Amino acid sequence: MLGLVLFYVGAVLCLNGLWLLGRIGDNEIAVIDIFVGGITLLVSLYLAFGPGADAASIKAAALTLLFTFTYFWVAINRYNGADGRGLGWFCLFVAISAVPVTIQTLAGATTTWGVWFGLSWGAWAVLWFLFWLLLVQQKPIAKFVGAVTVAEGVLTGWLPGFLLLNGMIE
Repeated sequence: MLGLVLFYVGAVLCLNGLWLLGRIGDNEIAVIDIFVGGITLLVSLYLAFGPGADAASIKAAALTLLFTFTYFWVAINRYNGADGRGLGWFCLFVAISAVPVTIQTLAGATTTWGVWFGLSWGAWAVLWFLFWLLLVQQKPIAKFVGAVTVAEGVLTGWLPGFLLLNGMIE
């Protein structure tokens, strides 16, 4: 299921990056955020409560829900007129939470994929931190964050997801 999730995480990150760059309208971006939020929610529920659920799958569900909640919150904010500060504070929580995940993943990596996945967690931690800077600290970095979001969409989502779905990495 990781390939499925990463493939669509790549899509949502790329499109949200394009949105930050002014290439997609506010009302339209919610479509992909809701869709990918739904996919990651379903996968998380299966991992946490499905057959064979164990401590590792529950941890994977908890971490995946960090993405889910972010995407749903972005979508809801497009309609409720919120300024994004609440989402920004959640992004700081996620950024801080992703740091030990990065360290744990890299420490346990025994393959190139393991290292790549650990580095992806580090990249996501940085991205969520950038969203905190943008939304809470009001730093004028939207274009930079948009470009980073697109790049991370390709390198941490779409590409590894595509490779996993096609059996090119395990």
